[in-house]
Amino acid sequence: MRSFIPVAADSPFPIQNLPFGIFRPNAGGAARVGVAIGEHVLDLAVLEERGMLDGIGDGAPVFARPALNHFMSLGRPAWRKARETIAHLLDEQTPTLRDDSALRAHALHRMADVTMCLPAEIGDYTDFYSSRDHATNVGTMLRGPENALMPNWLHLPVGYHGRASSVVVSGTDVRRPRGQLKPPTAPAPSFGPTRSLDFELEVAFFTGPGNPLGEPIPIAQAEEHIFGLVLMNDWSARDVQGWEYQPLGPFLAKNFCTSISPWVVTLDALAPFRAPPMAQDPAPLEYLRWADDFSLDLQLEAHLTPAGTHEATAITRTNFRHLYWTMAQQLAHHASGGCNLRAGDLLASGTVSGPEKTSRGCLLELTWRGAEPLELPGGARRTQLEDGDCLSITGWAQGDGHRVGFGEVTGRVLPAA
Repeated sequence: MRSFIPVAADSPFPIQNLPFGIFRPNAGGAARVGVAIGEHVLDLAVLEERGMLDGIGDGAPVFARPALNHFMSLGRPAWRKARETIAHLLDEQTPTLRDDSALRAHALHRMADVTMCLPAEIGDYTDFYSSRDHATNVGTMLRGPENALMPNWLHLPVGYHGRASSVVVSGTDVRRPRGQLKPPTAPAPSFGPTRSLDFELEVAFFTGPGNPLGEPIPIAQAEEHIFGLVLMNDWSARDVQGWEYQPLGPFLAKNFCTSISPWVVTLDALAPFRAPPMAQDPAPLEYLRWADDFSLDLQLEAHLTPAGTHEATAITRTNFRHLYWTMAQQLAHHASGGCNLRAGDLLASGTVSGPEKTSRGCLLELTWRGAEPLELPGGARRTQLEDGDCLSITGWAQGDGHRVGFGEVTGRVLPAA
């Protein structure tokens, strides 16, 4: 397929993608649902008002809303019909939108002329710990290589419940958090700004339509509850985390900010890039087994622009395929005890690290807990993020002559309040 709207070969938003997001025109107007196409946003509320997207919902407005939750709740048949209808309208062979200059002027916005918002009202946010390389590296630093993985790690997708209220859209500044700190040599803890601010390169997915309380989601049905994926930066205060995490895990070290990209890439758009999941040994329990389970071949990169400069340096390159636990396993395990997932819940992968040093997904690993500082152009060195640093994560799947991408998730570090 090819759109009548020009799209560069390296654009993350060709007609093969069509991700959904929430935007607000800078010239004024309410936030509503749009689709990215090249350097433009297609206003779905306008098309819906014109009757061009009929039959997708239950008669109530689907796209004239400030969040994707209602659309997410409709399920895969509605998601697929919407995507197919939009693709048809944007196809170079379809005259409906192509030849109507007045409609195009009303329904197409340049990305530079809109502000992106959070894609959904996030009721709950869960972060997993699904990369074996990441878990092994961190465990080796803390407990030595012989005890790197905790006994449960190879049997279930380990996770924790994060803070939904502090999930922010890309471009939002990140305030350095304060917390309790206790270096190993200190006789008592103190309170102050973190001295070990880190990023974590992650991928997350939004759920919908969800399940009733008390009714688990079988793993073979998990895919029907995965609406689409975003990039994530799980900002982390390592020194706060090291003091507080036992015995219940992350708390203030993680709840101050989590950044996500604004465009949600659907599973249908990513279907050509499915890949076999990693081999699992020992075999997981029956409720985590699915013969058709899959991973995705997504290339992921993190770039750091040091404070006072404009030069971004790629500091890690990894791939979503390196995750040990799959999205279906994460979702099925989450709901296995009867937890009711809802449309718009956010489930994240945990740090995506690969087997090479250059594919590690956070500074904790890249610098091996500060022992091997990161060398940057111009002589800058980093073991942790400094005030004024800008961290950006990008990702895409490479097709034949096109990319299906996410754009980026970016945040700049501000000094502690």
